Amino acid sequence: MEVALVYNVKKDESSAVESGGHPSKKTESQHTALLPQAAGVDEYAEWDTIETIHAVRDALSLHHSVTMIEADEEAFEKLKQLRPQIVFNITEGKFGASREAQIPAMLEMLNIPYTGSDPLTLALCLDKSRAKEILAYNNVPTAKFVVVDSIDELNFDAVPLPAMVKPLYEGSSKGIFNSSLVHTKEELAKQVQHVLSEYRQSALIEEFLSGREFTVAMLGNGSDVRVLPIVEIKFDSLPENVNPIYSFEAKWFWDQPDNPLNIFECPAKISNELQSEIERICKKTYKVLRCRDWSRIDVRLDKEGKPNIIEINPLPGILPNPEDNSCFPKAARSAGLNYQEMLNSVLNSAIKRYGIQ
Repeated sequence: MEVALVYNVKKDESSAVESGGHPSKKTESQHTALLPQAAGVDEYAEWDTIETIHAVRDALSLHHSVTMIEADEEAFEKLKQLRPQIVFNITEGKFGASREAQIPAMLEMLNIPYTGSDPLTLALCLDKSRAKEILAYNNVPTAKFVVVDSIDELNFDAVPLPAMVKPLYEGSSKGIFNSSLVHTKEELAKQVQHVLSEYRQSALIEEFLSGREFTVAMLGNGSDVRVLPIVEIKFDSLPENVNPIYSFEAKWFWDQPDNPLNIFECPAKISNELQSEIERICKKTYKVLRCRDWSRIDVRLDKEGKPNIIEINPLPGILPNPEDNSCFPKAARSAGLNYQEMLNSVLNSAIKRYGIQ
């Protein structure tokens, strides 16, 4: 088939995409204890590296003819002219709360099939509060929360401390630093103000769940949906005296390919009862939010050991190098799927969903 791979590439790497150049390496010290919340340090956290984009291209090229299209201001015209049979979409977008929905909306306007969830689901899942409202309405457990649009709205009694403070619509641990877990009213006010001023969006204040954390890869549609082996995040591998959260520091700085953190365990060592309950609420979440083809769902246990949905990631990270600790590929490998098989399974799910011959 004629497949278009539509992507966003990290800043300063776009010039090497077409030429086949090598990805830039992380230059920050892997021994950094804590990162200052400096402006722009995580600006392009959601976008892919050249290495990932080339790996996706190579995987799809095993069975299809692949054309690469960068998701910039010229993407609409390029898609309109090319009119591929299907698009493999890994675009994150740049501006606004609906940024992940922009390319899929263009494709629907052009009547071009594509992988992954539709614009509505992508926008809902990026807005953490809207996703949590829908889950709560459907009796899917999720932590208590409030949304604050200005510091004057901050009610210290709305959510018990400790609490997590997050930008309302970001991914890839963007805006979630070690300092995002707050224990005092002073820390809460400071972190809320940071989110409001630095990210120029509402702050989500969420009850902190003190139990174990897992991430769950979902693959397929309808009765064919597969729950891949569950990944547990092991916080005891983090540096001493840091908070037990999967922060931006943990994801992008402390965990380096040449000195990886032993932070993931897959399959997770959990009881059959807990596994069944996690799978049940993840399947329900996937269905309620109308996810398609694939997603990764983050789960955390409360103080009573009951699983709660934290976030839904309809565009999961897919770093190809096993040492990079990318959870969706890790779960796929544990299920017996190599990187190429995993990506073609996503594509095949979309092909089947559209009924393309």
